[in-house]
Amino acid sequence: MKVLVVEDHPMFADGLVALLGDLDGVEVAGHAATGEHAVELARETRPDVVLMDLHLPGMSGIEATRVIVAELPGVAVLALTMLGDDTTIHDMVRAGARGYLLKEATPEEIARSVAAVAAGQVVFGHGAGTRVLAALSKPSKRSRPFPELTERESEVLTLLARGLTNHAIARKLVLSEKTVRNHVSNIFTKLGVTDRAAAVARARDAGMGE
Repeated sequence: MKVLVVEDHPMFADGLVALLGDLDGVEVAGHAATGEHAVELARETRPDVVLMDLHLPGMSGIEATRVIVAELPGVAVLALTMLGDDTTIHDMVRAGARGYLLKEATPEEIARSVAAVAAGQVVFGHGAGTRVLAALSKPSKRSRPFPELTERESEVLTLLARGLTNHAIARKLVLSEKTVRNHVSNIFTKLGVTDRAAAVARARDAGMGE
């Protein structure tokens, strides 16, 4: 089993690499300290598991997870982070993570969780599972107000409503500007509007972009 470690704190990263390297049947595929590098290494090494920190310079761990899962659906991403708030957990699950641990987890819990997500299981550390169930079961402001839009189109519309340009949206979602333009065109068609201002007005009326 190959595991890619994504962690920007050098000492903590060294500890994780040493922990994983001591496990039977585990090979450390590499170490990345940024989201962008994590995506590059995942493409190169095709790990079984990515142990992902979330607070990273540049591309966040959530964005990197979204890209990795979309491009390499066989890779299991396990979050290992200090961030334990409901919104972050929810966003990481929506990005495609199979597990979520806080950095207070013991070495034994990390080792068990890595093996579990590699085997196709879903793992949440102490407290995270309850929060995920609560976040997914309650009526949420995060539900899409325009069901005719795909999830990606809804993301693009939300960013339009926040005033982002196509270039900025492309950078944030790790897409090409041409792809963003196509999404914007589809949004106009589905919402029955002819320009950006009208689309933004409808989105803001629906509470998007707040």
